[in-house]
Amino acid sequence: MQTELSKTLGVEHAVFGFTPFPAVAAAISRAGGFGVLGAVRYTAPDDLKRDLDWIEKHVDGKPYGLDVVMPAKKVDGVTEAEVEAMIPDGHRQFVRDTLAAYGVPELAEGEASGWRITGWMEQVARTQLDVAFDYPIRLLANALGSPPADVIARAHDQDVLVAALAGSARHAVKHRDAGIDVVVAQGYEAGGHTGEIATMVLTPEVVDAVAPLPVLAAGGIGSGPQVAAALSLGAQGVWLGSVWLTVTEADLSSPAVTRKLLAAGSGDTVRSRALTGKPARQLRTEWTDAWDDPNGPGTLPMPLQGLLVAEAVSRIQKYEVEPLLGTPVGQIVGRMTDERSVQAVFDDLTRGFERAVDRINRIAGRSAT
Repeated sequence: MQTELSKTLGVEHAVFGFTPFPAVAAAISRAGGFGVLGAVRYTAPDDLKRDLDWIEKHVDGKPYGLDVVMPAKKVDGVTEAEVEAMIPDGHRQFVRDTLAAYGVPELAEGEASGWRITGWMEQVARTQLDVAFDYPIRLLANALGSPPADVIARAHDQDVLVAALAGSARHAVKHRDAGIDVVVAQGYEAGGHTGEIATMVLTPEVVDAVAPLPVLAAGGIGSGPQVAAALSLGAQGVWLGSVWLTVTEADLSSPAVTRKLLAAGSGDTVRSRALTGKPARQLRTEWTDAWDDPNGPGTLPMPLQGLLVAEAVSRIQKYEVEPLLGTPVGQIVGRMTDERSVQAVFDDLTRGFERAVDRINRIAGRSAT
């Protein structure tokens, strides 16, 4: 599963694995793919430094990258406290009432929320980059459009490729014009923030729109035949995220979430604003239903929604309140039926890819090589 891009980066397989877990990122790179660590949860620079140190020791010299969330346009002088002050009291009361209805216990006195969507903030993302550029990362990906021009220039000065996610060909062209090196065409089926165009439609549109820039296909991909399909559509690799949530190296910290993921079908996700204020595909739960109910107050725009529900999500996760318990995940969740190692996932991907290529060769009247 090699392409021009994978050869440029020095990886065996053109499989780019996004994950919030350092152990998974390192295992992906060791298995011949390209591990990408999600940085959005790192609000303290020392925590990110600790985990990058760990990856350096466990990646066996293989290349890896970092994924950040930062806007292209900078807003100066706005603190997290000032943003939180914009949250209406009615929305805070709705959170309290919903948690009370399900008997969700309070956090212990003095216990801080373990879940904060603050990595979107300009100052937080820049501190992440200050740490990351001290490490030999080969790729910097941004999940919220093109990063600021100075960040792109800084990455290029250090011979780091820059990638950005796009949900439409129009967005992809903006990335190209901003100086991005790799476009990730993320289809509707993907977990987390995603647009409204399916991967099968989106990938060739983006490939044509930004040629000759390399494109990675993302969204609903989790098998070898799907990798083959993505490459046949013109992509130079695939960007996988959801499939790593149930690998043995993952640290979801909640056995209940793992059980729900393994039991879920491809129709058990929903694209909801409940988590961050932007449409994000996740497991459908009674929590997402409450926020999507037209009789409720509705969600707030990003980043207010993420700040509003941060403590609530921490409480739901800590006490494993299953009706409310969910996680971002794509429609590929229907294929995630057992816990396997990262290497086992790669073995399945490569075998499936080979079978798919052989099948196409036979259809085309060519013998398999």
